[in-house]
Parts: sequence; structure tokens; C-alpha cells
Amino acid sequence: MMTTTSSTIWVAYGAEGNVVGTVRKTEEGYTSTVAGADASIGTYPNMDIAKNALHAHLAPGSEWPRFREH
Repeated sequence: MMTTTSSTIWVAYGAEGNVVGTVRKTEEGYTSTVAGADASIGTYPNMDIAKNALHAHLAPGSEWPRFREH
């Protein structure tokens, strides 16, 4: 029997329209990753915390990114 794991991903876009990171929902929670990073920031229990964590790891003064589900 084959088992598949599905996840949902939200791409975070900065003020210039560039991709600044992602948030992925899995069975474990919501995992935030900054664009270009080798590893995720962490996995969090809800989307709001994951978004805040991603924003906190962007350059100082960065605007709040726009998140779009893909």
C-alpha cells in the first residue's frame, strides 16, 4: 500500500513582489522558511505564529509580507 503525505504551502511576497519565504502546513504544524535558507525557522502550532516568525526573520524594517496559498 502506498501512503502519500500532503501539505499546503503559502508563499510570502515582499513589498517589491519578490518571494521572501514560505509557510507549509503539514501534520506536525506550520513550518516557516525564509527564501534561500538551507533550513526552516521552525514549526509552529498555528498559522499566525508561523507568519510572525517568518516576518521576524526578515531584514529589519521589512513590511509585512503578502501570503498567497499555492
